[in-house]
Amino acid sequence: MHFTLSDLITDIAQNACESGAKLVELEINEKGGEFRFAVKDNGRGMTKDELEEAVDPFVTDGVKHPHRKIGLGLPFLIQTAEQSGGGWDVQSEKGMGTTATAWFDMGNVDTPPIGDLPSLFRTIFMFNEPDEIVIRRFRQLNGEEPMEYEVCRSELDEALGGLEDTSSLVLMGKYFGSLEGCDE
Repeated sequence: MHFTLSDLITDIAQNACESGAKLVELEINEKGGEFRFAVKDNGRGMTKDELEEAVDPFVTDGVKHPHRKIGLGLPFLIQTAEQSGGGWDVQSEKGMGTTATAWFDMGNVDTPPIGDLPSLFRTIFMFNEPDEIVIRRFRQLNGEEPMEYEVCRSELDEALGGLEDTSSLVLMGKYFGSLEGCDE
C-alpha cells in the first residue's frame, strides 16, 4: 500500500514516464473537500484487453519487472480511491496514450493524507523520460482565494541550467514549496 496520495501519484506518473511518451501531464485539483488528479501521457497506450489486465492485480507483463508475478500500480490506485469514497477512470488508446484519473473524498477517514507535493513534483521532474513534463495545480479550500499554477520541466531546466545537480534539486524543492505556500 501507499502511505500518501503523493505516493500513489508518483507510481502512476512513473508508469506514464516509462510508457515511451514524449509528453506527460499531471493535473492536481483540490476543491470542495475533493482531491483529484489526472496523469496523461502520449505513450504506447493500451488495447481494451491490455487495460483489463492492467487493472487486475494478479497479472503483469513480466517485462518491466521480470521477477514479479503481479502488477499493483493501478490496482492500488483503484482500491484506495474506492475505499475512500472516491472513484477512478482510466482511458487508453493503443499508440495514442493513457489518462489515469482518480478522486478522493478528503473527509473520509480512509483517505490517505496528501503527502509532500513539492517533493512529489521534484521527483517527477527528475525522471529521465519523457521529453516534457507539465504539472498543473489548482486549489481552492474553504472560501480561500484560489491558487493556480503550471510548471513545465523544460522551462525549469532552462532557468536552473539543468536539473541534475544538488543545488538544482534544492532550488526546485524551494520553488515548489513556495508555490504550495509552505517552506521546504
